[in-house]
Amino acid sequence: MRTHFFIAGLMVALSPLSMAAQIYKWVDAQGVTHFDAQPPQGQQATVVVTPSSPASKPPTTTNSGVIGDQRAIDNSVKKQVAEQQAELKVFCDQARTNLAQLQNNPRLREEVEGELRRLDDAQRQERISETQKQIADNCM
Repeated sequence: MRTHFFIAGLMVALSPLSMAAQIYKWVDAQGVTHFDAQPPQGQQATVVVTPSSPASKPPTTTNSGVIGDQRAIDNSVKKQVAEQQAELKVFCDQARTNLAQLQNNPRLREEVEGELRRLDDAQRQERISETQKQIADNCM
């Protein structure tokens, strides 16, 4: 039983060597191209270079242009996100200031068509709830 495993292991170990044999190419008198492991007698034959396995080859192409383009896109997106976050921070700060004014000042006035009008208590409570909702939806 051990000899069977030994022979099987030996065959597996030597199988890549048999695949590495040279291949010859030649054209006969009728113009037919032949490929064989043995060169023909009395005719000129060329050795065919077989490529090595793809797994053993390191990648030869570089994608530096693609990587550079992706980095430019990433930087552009990061810049846009930073601008949006800055705008959102300004909005949130203003909304919190407005909420504090609405909650702390019962006598608020607003300008409508060039005239100052005083907000009644129901209008003030409505604005407070709207502002709280905007803060809850947009600010963290």
